[in-house]
Order: sequence, then C-alpha cells, then structure tokens
Amino acid sequence: MDKIIQKKRFTKKRIILFIGLLVITSLVIYGYTLSLNKVYKADAEKVTISKVIYSDFEDVVLLNSSVVPLTSVIVSSSEGGTVAEIFTENGATVVKGTPLLRVANPNALSNYTSSETSIIEQINQLRKLKLDLEQNQRIMSQDMMVIENNLRTATRKYRTDSMLFAKQVITREEFRTSSQDYEYNLGRRAILKQAVTQENQSRVMQLQQIDISISRMNASLETIRQNIENMTIKAPVAGRLSSYDPVIGKSYNPNEMLGKIDVLQGYKLQAGVDEYYINRVKEGQKASCEFNGQTYPLTVRKVIPEVTAGQFQVELVFEGKSPVELRRGLSLQTKLTLSANSKSLLLAQGQFFQSTGGSWVFVLKDGKASKRNIKIGRKNYLFYEIMEGLQKGEEVITSSYDQYQQYDMITIN
Repeated sequence: MDKIIQKKRFTKKRIILFIGLLVITSLVIYGYTLSLNKVYKADAEKVTISKVIYSDFEDVVLLNSSVVPLTSVIVSSSEGGTVAEIFTENGATVVKGTPLLRVANPNALSNYTSSETSIIEQINQLRKLKLDLEQNQRIMSQDMMVIENNLRTATRKYRTDSMLFAKQVITREEFRTSSQDYEYNLGRRAILKQAVTQENQSRVMQLQQIDISISRMNASLETIRQNIENMTIKAPVAGRLSSYDPVIGKSYNPNEMLGKIDVLQGYKLQAGVDEYYINRVKEGQKASCEFNGQTYPLTVRKVIPEVTAGQFQVELVFEGKSPVELRRGLSLQTKLTLSANSKSLLLAQGQFFQSTGGSWVFVLKDGKASKRNIKIGRKNYLFYEIMEGLQKGEEVITSSYDQYQQYDMITIN
C-alpha cells in the first residue's frame, strides 16, 4: 500500500527565492531612501570648507578706481565743420589760447560774410541819419539866428518910430508898418523857438536810439567775427590735451567734443560700486588707497545714483595734496569705509552665494553636510556677516553649489 508523502512547505528552492526577493526589496528600499535624501558624494579636494568665526567685521568695500584730473574742460567747435589743419598733438601741454586745429565750414563762412556786409550797410545808414539830424539842427540854429537878428532890428525901429510918432514926426501909417514888422518877427521867433524845442527833444531820442542800434550792430559784428575766428579752435584753459585724435577731413557736428584739456591742479578717483551698496554709500564717507607704498586718505565727494550694468559711480578726492606721480588712467585699489568695525559672526565669502543668494548653506558635521537656512547681513571683500542660522566654530561648504544644488545632503570623501 502506497504511503502519501506530504510536500514540504519550505523547500530549499523556495527559501533561496525568498531570500533573493528580500535582498532585492531591501536594495530597492535603500535606493528609494537614498533618492529621498538626495545624497551627493563630493571629493574633498574639490570643495572649500570655511569655519564660522566671531571677530571684528570691517565694514568696507574694495573698489577698482581710476585716476582722473580734478578738473577737465571739453574742447569743441561752436559751428562744426571739416578739419582743415591740425596744430597740436594729443598729450601736449598747452597754455590758454594755443591753436589746436582749424575747421573749414564754407556755408557758415558765407552766411557770416553776408551778415557782416548787411550789418555794415545798416550801420552806415544809421550814421548818415545821425549826420542828417545834426545837419538839421545846424540849419534850425541858423534860422533862429536870422530871426533873432531881424527881431532886434524890428525892435529898434519900432521903439524909434514910437517916439517919433508921439512927437508927430512920422505918420501913423509909417508907425503901423514898423509895429507890424516888430510883431511879425516876435511871432516868428516864438514859433521857431517852439519848433526848435520839439526838434531837440525828438533829435535827442532819435540819436539815443541810433547809438543803441549801432552799439548792438557792432556787438553782432564782433560776434560774427569771433565766430569766424573760432573756426581756429584754441585751448580754453592751460593744461594737458587728452582724448584728442582729429584727422584731416574728418567732420564734426556743432558742439561735438574734439578733446579734453586736463587742468594740472591735482587728481581725483572715479570708481564703480556694486548696486548692492547704493543705499549705504553717501557723500563725505571716508576711504583710502595705496600708492607707491604709502596710504592716502580720501573722501567721497559725489555719488551718481544712476545704475548701469549693475554699478553706480562715485568720485573720491584726496584729503590734502594728491601724489605727484599720479597720471590719468592709472588704476588704484580703494578701500571705502561704510561704518565703524563691530563684533559679529563671520563666514568667508565664496561662490555658494551665487547659487543660494545667501539664504541657505551646507553645514558639515562628521563628514556629512546638510542644508540649513541662514540669514546674511552685511558683506565686505572677505566675509559675510551671519545674522541667523550658524554658530561659532561650525564648518560650512563655501565653494560653488552648482553641481549639487538639488541635493539635500553631501558626503565628503
């Protein structure tokens, strides 16, 4: 009689299969866990680790500043034109009035010549009118002299005839004739005297207006002649020519810059400042620069708040005399002080800031670095001021986060 053999529930094959599935499941779970944590393995030689310190925060900004003259004067042509002659080269030292170049402008010259001729004709006409008024005055004066003489003669005859008529030596008709002649000349003198008074008043006013008109026309003539003379461009001040490169035949528009003259009275510095500091840089703040091994104090004289390419401009002047050896175009590193030093937690600057904006960092502990939110305050050329999120002595990865920005943890090998 056959014996029923019961199958074993856990065969060797099943056990091996079960163990395999368990291992695979464990690996999947481990991999999933790793994917959740997003761990990145970094090479220790490729990361920069900085320690948080507690020290004096030097609230300064390093600027790359350029040396420029304290005063520069632009050279331009009021009329513009084509360069006909060049008398001076770029970099030359000139005195006021030194000829620099001559521009040709035939149209402007023709207009000036025509205007000059017209004004001269008007001046001649006014002068002729002035002579006519003076001649008229002389004629009226002569007429007055004749009338005065006739009146004196008529007066003598009238007085004589009055006495003779009283003595009945002459007739009434003869006396009436001398009396009428006397009254006629007396009336003529009164009328001419009134006319002379009115004429004198009118003549004075006309002569004043003529003199004013001639004066204005002479001023216009002087301006025209000055404009013609200005076609030869001259140095407006003494100094050194810069930005000056005219070419024979090159055309310039009216008031277009031909060059500059740097007045040799000292130098100042111009620098671009990151827009991050636009609310913290003010006139009167102190700065310093080094030149030939010496430190020179500076003061911010002007802040130009217009932002271009992420920067605004400042002008700094030396406190006292500027170094004699300075020259236009030299580049100096300048340290601008924003406020007094203060004790703070500090973290070295690094490329991590470009990835996180300073809102979080990877903090290292026992070979592993994890994300932590922080708050950054001020910054200088070496450090960030840590306001929240870090403690003294903690280590932070400060190199670039571009490769592992999406990870939550980094292991350092």
